[in-house]
Amino acid sequence: MDALESRGPEIDADAAALALQRDHDLVLTSWSTQSALDPLLVAGGEGAWFWTHDGRRFLDFQSQLVNMNLGHQHPRLVEAIKRQADKICYVAPNMANDARSELAAQLAEITPGNLTATYFTTGGAAAVESAIKLARHVTGRAKVVSRNRSYHGGTMGTITVGGDPRRWDAEPGGPGVVRILDPYTYRCPAGHPDPCPVCTGAPHLEEILMYENPETVAAVVLETVTGTNGIIYPPDGYLKAIRAVCDKYGIMLILDEVMVGFGRTGTWFACDNYDVVPDILCVAKGINSGYVPLGAMIVSAPIRDWLEDNRFPIGQTYAGHPLACAVGVESIKVFEDEDILARTVASGDVVSARLAEMAERRRCIGDVRGMGLFHGVELVRDRETREPLVPFRATGDAAAPMNAIMRGAKERGLFLASYNNIIRLAPPLITSPDDLELGLEILDDLLGLVDEALG
Repeated sequence: MDALESRGPEIDADAAALALQRDHDLVLTSWSTQSALDPLLVAGGEGAWFWTHDGRRFLDFQSQLVNMNLGHQHPRLVEAIKRQADKICYVAPNMANDARSELAAQLAEITPGNLTATYFTTGGAAAVESAIKLARHVTGRAKVVSRNRSYHGGTMGTITVGGDPRRWDAEPGGPGVVRILDPYTYRCPAGHPDPCPVCTGAPHLEEILMYENPETVAAVVLETVTGTNGIIYPPDGYLKAIRAVCDKYGIMLILDEVMVGFGRTGTWFACDNYDVVPDILCVAKGINSGYVPLGAMIVSAPIRDWLEDNRFPIGQTYAGHPLACAVGVESIKVFEDEDILARTVASGDVVSARLAEMAERRRCIGDVRGMGLFHGVELVRDRETREPLVPFRATGDAAAPMNAIMRGAKERGLFLASYNNIIRLAPPLITSPDDLELGLEILDDLLGLVDEALG
């Protein structure tokens, strides 16, 4: 069954609104050539579904931008906004507010180790940028080490630190960024010898630090699990090895969990799976399912103690916005009341098993990786050679096979996303078993068409 065959609220077409949205002189859309856009005019949503003004329904296997962990229009989150709006809509960051304080207290409870104090931001990029700025301030050092396959945000600072090719348009960017290779075991850049200097973490990082002088490095900034750039999970022991090297040289470890925090991998935070505690943890997206823009930088107790007598050199007008924090407070309560983490683990087991079964039949699947509700399906032309289905940064005819998959999914009412030759699966954590199966069934059919095209 196609997702489009499911019936929901009847929606009248709104041609005037659609025409207004498509007038690209009025609304600029990120990461896009404006003349090529054909946006969906979204009229509403509920749970794992959203729909357009002309009545088309889509099963949201992306949680929009991997942020709607609790799905569309969760009634408790909507009500939390209303309650806070009735009390007060805005309080300056240098004043106290009960929603802000309660959310900080909740975060101190659920974050690992000695992470204890929170600075709230307007989103993930601001959280990461704040963390880098603070690490440089505390250590008195300038350099930052990051990875090639990473994305930390679209501001000038974070796009420079990330390795995502979107940084090319912002170059030369800011100074002081050094990159290391990724522990991408399926395509290990070191050839994956045993032991592998890249995939074990410490040897490769120490070699780079030797060239750069570790006494000049303020922080190592990593996505705990690489998100946009391929859904790459670190091998066992990798993060602990990185943590040990940071401790050895007095370097701060900043983990970016903007995409994978708040239950996405089946635990509160992805680093919980690896028993590693960073000096600074950056979160956003799932902190309140994106209902009102919110991010956070959570620091360890030693940093918090240092800031007692040293200036905190960061600020935003909308830091800790009461409406956003009120939704965050309610979101954590929903996680607890509805047992979201356990449900995500169970759903993730179903998805993993289904993808493994699919990989046995579909020759175009080269690799499947994931936990919880965060999986990557890597597509290849040949399993033996591991030739990608499309080249890196493919455009035009070279990108046609992946574009066909995305177009086919859209036509059948499944909202998917891809990066190069990798399909990202990140449905809301509240997605029902029937809806999970529906989405996976559509994906299976589409990959069958890829096999046929490859011959």
